[in-house]
Amino acid sequence: MVFIGVGCVTTKKGNRQHYTLNGTWIPTMQEIGGAALPGTMLEKELLVISDSNYTFSAESIDRGSLRYTRKKMDIYGKVGINAGRHIPAVYKLEQDKLTICYDLSGKGYPTAFETKGKPAQFLSVFKRAGGK
Repeated sequence: MVFIGVGCVTTKKGNRQHYTLNGTWIPTMQEIGGAALPGTMLEKELLVISDSNYTFSAESIDRGSLRYTRKKMDIYGKVGINAGRHIPAVYKLEQDKLTICYDLSGKGYPTAFETKGKPAQFLSVFKRAGGK
């Protein structure tokens, strides 16, 4: 199973960047090709975003960098199962809930937050650790 969980939004204030997605994220729901993944798979998963870097822990560790702007995300795997891959995604952040839809084929950004009939698209919903 290939999974990338990442997102990072930047806005400029002077010469400083503000990363709104920094923190630790816990998955609450995942689906691929319209089929929900079992909740037991989520129990050991964790996404950590720090500026333009991510670490996703599951059965193994996946690390890389990311860029995001205007609700689109570009994920670049450097270590782990996604090393050398570029995965385009779309995301939305609603309070402490982060939703990311990935195109695992790398061919383009998903057009919606749904995967039904789209076997290369992966949807993940996260809650911020320590959030409500």
